[in-house]
Amino acid sequence: MKKKICVIGAGLGGLSASIRLANKGFEVDLYDQNSTPGGKAGEINESGYRFDTGPSLLTMPRVLKDLFSDCNENLKDYLTINKLDLICKYFYADKSIINAYSDVDKFGKEINEKTSDNSESLNKYLNYCKTIYDLAGDLFLTKDLSNVSTYTNSKALKTLLNVKKIDPFRTMNEANESFFTDKRLVQLFNRYGTYSGSNPYLAPATLNIISHVEYNQGSYIPEDGIYGITKALWKLAEKKGVNIFLNQIVDEIILENKEAKAIKIKDKIIKYDKTISNVDVNYTFKNLIKNFNSYESKRYSKKRPSFSGLVFYWGIKREFTELETHNILFSSDYRNEFEYLFINKTVPDDPTIYIYISSKLNNNDAPAGKENWFVMVNAPHIHNQNWDAEVKVGRYNIIKKINKFLNIDIEKLIEFEKIMSPVDIQNKTGSYLGSIYGIASNDKFTAFMRQSNKSRSIKNLYFCGGSAHPGGGIPLVILSGKIVSDIIASEYQND
Repeated sequence: MKKKICVIGAGLGGLSASIRLANKGFEVDLYDQNSTPGGKAGEINESGYRFDTGPSLLTMPRVLKDLFSDCNENLKDYLTINKLDLICKYFYADKSIINAYSDVDKFGKEINEKTSDNSESLNKYLNYCKTIYDLAGDLFLTKDLSNVSTYTNSKALKTLLNVKKIDPFRTMNEANESFFTDKRLVQLFNRYGTYSGSNPYLAPATLNIISHVEYNQGSYIPEDGIYGITKALWKLAEKKGVNIFLNQIVDEIILENKEAKAIKIKDKIIKYDKTISNVDVNYTFKNLIKNFNSYESKRYSKKRPSFSGLVFYWGIKREFTELETHNILFSSDYRNEFEYLFINKTVPDDPTIYIYISSKLNNNDAPAGKENWFVMVNAPHIHNQNWDAEVKVGRYNIIKKINKFLNIDIEKLIEFEKIMSPVDIQNKTGSYLGSIYGIASNDKFTAFMRQSNKSRSIKNLYFCGGSAHPGGGIPLVILSGKIVSDIIASEYQND
């Protein structure tokens, strides 16, 4: 008989795990509380405007290609991916603008012309970031860190012997200041700490690996937007025989003698051989597992949550040639912004604003002559705030800042609006306290201490997705699904 696997949560990690396990011959049931799959990588399609609801950039496309090729499929038959010429346009409080080009030589020329640094500084920095990736990428991104065999090979030994070169003992900011004298470039590269919901003034410099991925390997957008990835994985999952159950809330993971045996949906009990949670780790332990406290769950609940986000989806009845697909309006005091997020636990009054306009690449995402603005600021995780008030004040400050930077009255141009607060993120995606990335990597070791993909305290329970190893972001959550599927397949091979 086929072994039955339950996957809770049809985010990209859950889809990845489901596809791989179904391809290996397992019977896989995938459940999601929403009417469409994707989790954070969802979409809004209303009033002629289409928005990606969460992620807005694809890196490491090889991870996607490998998933399809491992299933004897060609990614190009499902999805068209285009490399960006300009990764992001950065606007600063002093009115200066830096264009971060995908072509490193072109980016270097931009730095030569507009900053006190030069292309040589950039090349040295990106080579340093590449060294971190070459030493740590395979070990920390693609392997099960709880398995002893992960460390008993020559490549792992090389990494451990060169631990100083992966730079875990400095902060991102300290490392970036050692390469650049121009504060604007330090701020630009510090921003990559936010990709894991972390404070770059506390997070280990090992996270500078992200800059290598984005610049040396390239940044991409699918023709149908990020939700095109969800649709491609959904289609592949159906082709591989995954049973997808939408609008289905899993109420409980039922344990017997510290072993996951079944799930409960309303009054229905369904038995499974193994259960994978693609839901936030803390949410899983606190809400899906009843009357069971373990060292594992207590340890993870004590970790500081990453920050969340406040997102406005605006239909704008005008086109802006001065903006690109990805834009950042930086705060004037970046360090202070993280104090707001982690100490004051309020939305910063001078936030860094991210504006993603996919209609600049895909005309179908907005009516002719108009644009779809995904406007996001970092926000604290839920902590007894009055979120109605936070949203109101946040919106006011965002509009005020956009008007100042672009010399416009943006309020008059907004003809469609939807809002996603940390409370909405928690309710829609199961992210505990609205924390987008699980735990924050705000010290030297937390970045390496995410929840392992296999539970240490509950037999036959596994985790994938952004709150588990190896972390958040499209390629990493897809890799988390691969790691889980490999663990489960190897366990049956060894039986």
